[in-house]
Amino acid sequence: MRTHERVLAQIEAGLTAGKWPIGQRLPPERALAEELGVSRPSVREAIRILEAMGIVRTAVGSGPGAGATVVDRPAAGLGVAVRLHVASGALPVSDVVGTRVLLETGAVRDAAGRPTDDAGLARARAHIEAMSEPGLDVAAFVAHDQDFHLELVRWGGNQLVEAILSGLRSAVASYVMTGAAALPAWPRTAARLCAEHRAIVDAVAGHDGAAAERLMREHIEGFYREAGLGERREVVNPAP
Repeated sequence: MRTHERVLAQIEAGLTAGKWPIGQRLPPERALAEELGVSRPSVREAIRILEAMGIVRTAVGSGPGAGATVVDRPAAGLGVAVRLHVASGALPVSDVVGTRVLLETGAVRDAAGRPTDDAGLARARAHIEAMSEPGLDVAAFVAHDQDFHLELVRWGGNQLVEAILSGLRSAVASYVMTGAAALPAWPRTAARLCAEHRAIVDAVAGHDGAAAERLMREHIEGFYREAGLGERREVVNPAP
């Protein structure tokens, strides 16, 4: 194990034990190096990795806000990791679709069981209206579509699910754009998708988790089948 990996393991143990709770700063580099018996460059490298992972936030200087602070959303870096894995090679569309079904059906079921988020509901409906504009190009439709889905996922309240699906955003956009281009009548499909969006939102707002889960599954899998993506064994080519 390399030195900075040992530092990461020891910091992880400290976090797990509650030694550095959320919102608290880690000791300065010099103090950490002495405490852990390693060099300052090894500590510095470990802190950079933790920052990239979304575990800490760093600030330069010598004031009260300087140094590395444990942040309150450690899942934030997960989206970055997922995007990098998507960008590194060919990811089967079937895997992306399957992951969406697993996560988004659970998210809307959970959302239906929570108090109505009036602001989130308004944002979701606004995206539907934007998608319903006549003559809207496919790229703009897809952008609103993704914002709509993430709004419902946030309503579900699971930050890990939100982070994973945010990381899959480019992969989802890639296969939806490919599928839309293969359809003989995209405007008709777009209108149907908007109607399905409205039904999903109504089920969530009406606290009908079973209906929301079923409608989301049919919505995601329906487009996949209609576009014939499974028949062609498509792979994702994420946008730059």
